[in-house]
Amino acid sequence: MLRYLVVLFSFILLVSCAETKTANSLQKGIWRAELEVQDNKILPFTFEVNEDKTLTIFNAEERILVDEIEINGDSITIKAPVFEGYLAGIFTDDTTIKGDFVKESLDRIVPFTMSYGKTDRFAISKNQMADLTGVWETVFSPNVEEDRYIAKGIFKQEKSGIVTGTFRTTTGDYRYLEGVLDGNELSLSAFDGGHAFLFTATVTDSTMTGTFYSGNHFQEPFVAKRNANYELPSDYSLTFLKEGYDKFEFSFPDVNGKMISLEDNRFKDKVVLVQILGSWCPNCLDETKFYAPFYKENKERGFEIVGLNFEYAKTKEKAIKSMNRLADKIGVEYPLLLAQYGTSDKEEAAKKLPMLNHVLSYPTTIYIDKKGNVRKIHTGYNGPATGEKHLEFKKEFTAFIGELIAE
Repeated sequence: MLRYLVVLFSFILLVSCAETKTANSLQKGIWRAELEVQDNKILPFTFEVNEDKTLTIFNAEERILVDEIEINGDSITIKAPVFEGYLAGIFTDDTTIKGDFVKESLDRIVPFTMSYGKTDRFAISKNQMADLTGVWETVFSPNVEEDRYIAKGIFKQEKSGIVTGTFRTTTGDYRYLEGVLDGNELSLSAFDGGHAFLFTATVTDSTMTGTFYSGNHFQEPFVAKRNANYELPSDYSLTFLKEGYDKFEFSFPDVNGKMISLEDNRFKDKVVLVQILGSWCPNCLDETKFYAPFYKENKERGFEIVGLNFEYAKTKEKAIKSMNRLADKIGVEYPLLLAQYGTSDKEEAAKKLPMLNHVLSYPTTIYIDKKGNVRKIHTGYNGPATGEKHLEFKKEFTAFIGELIAE
């Protein structure tokens, strides 16, 4: 009998220990992640695990605080603010995690490895063969007319070989890029929890020839030449009302299903900004971070903003969840309306807004005066990674809204 009880107790103890297995934990300090993209390339980024068990993702000057981290046994899920994408991995030991970067609505999976204690984003093994500091006139997909688009590269190179900057396009910018020049080979990357960008190029003092990778689903070539005087077309010249239209109109439901239009009393005799955006869009996020506090400070002056969301989430419920997450994380107090879900296709978006010549970019902002007239339309957004251009936009924006309110 005693022997039976001992065996039974041992079995219970064994099962209990198995069920209460001690969870792994992220070691405090610097980690390096490597995403596996096309052409056997590695897209790296670094992050720090903080004292309070949050983590901070680094992209040049950008700091992204992540507080949605779940650890269950040897499994871990990391979800950055706002965006749908998440990192799901398994601890292979105390210093290594392997898994996938997942964007469910787009059916995209990118394998990754995270390693503790590795601090360098990219390695430098050769002397620098050029200095990339300055402005670069850039063309993406230069040999395919329907895919071709222009950009302005803005970079700063340190003596150590570290390179930071971004590419501005007519529809926005490619975030805070950080990397190195190793000999004559340039490598730049950015990761924000929703988007993974890698740029590689062979360079001289005056030229670049390279490839842009977005996750492991897309790549395209680019060429660039040094041009200190290069500028992109005006942000206000690309989107406009079609001939025959003199007003901007819409009617879409808010997150509670209530139909909202510019005919509603809340917009009467007020200056109104209509923001075309998606919760998945990095430039939209940068823009919303500026608009949200501006709205709070100026809404009592006869000023309104309304967001028209074009979401790629597969269901209405998921789209609304993403919109609410954006509003909660950024503190958006103006209404966000669900204009479309299931796709972010710009041609489909244009069908919902037939008075526009096209929907060229997420975001796009329509400025409407107190009489309901469209005063101008701004395409894209120059985020904080563009430096002086971002500050210039905010100054011009504030002045123009002030003029409209004063009319």
